[in-house]
Amino acid sequence: MRNFLKTAILGVAILSLSGCGFLSIKDDLDPQAMDIYKEMYGKFVESGGDLGAATVWRMKVDEGLTPEDIKVSIESAAVGSGLKNVGEMPLSKQLELETGEEQRYLMIYQYCSPSIARQAVDFSPYFSAYLPCRISVVEDEEGNYWLYGLNMDMFVHGGKEMPPEFKKNAQHVRDTIYKMMKAGASGGF
Repeated sequence: MRNFLKTAILGVAILSLSGCGFLSIKDDLDPQAMDIYKEMYGKFVESGGDLGAATVWRMKVDEGLTPEDIKVSIESAAVGSGLKNVGEMPLSKQLELETGEEQRYLMIYQYCSPSIARQAVDFSPYFSAYLPCRISVVEDEEGNYWLYGLNMDMFVHGGKEMPPEFKKNAQHVRDTIYKMMKAGASGGF
């Protein structure tokens, strides 16, 4: 009953907010688009309205793993994928330099395939705001590490249907980022 109610509310919201506009594009959407948005809406409600919780993957890192272990595992999982490390943002270290105070660990790894990025931007220039793909390592107040990354199911299935070659490449990026996160969370290679 609860899922039916969520689906009904989502349907009413979509039709109310977009009316005939939604109906005019629904046939152009990826077949999984509505499932993606239903799942996002459920997470949004469960989290008390936290947009991040609705749009992001989150994985707890196994106890005993260090930030260096996480980094090595993420890098190892990327080998051979075509995704390159294009930057690291050691935010906790920068904050320590600025404040002189010790900070909880916060690091952002950035990965990209220039050729797939070009396809994404050619498909929709709005995708440029999502580039490069990022995996964040966040230490919580109890000293646990968590990995966060954009839920790339939205990227692959959340909008209008992609051309087959681009969709294949987008799915590859999605699968690789997820694999990298799983490796980082478990210390795998």
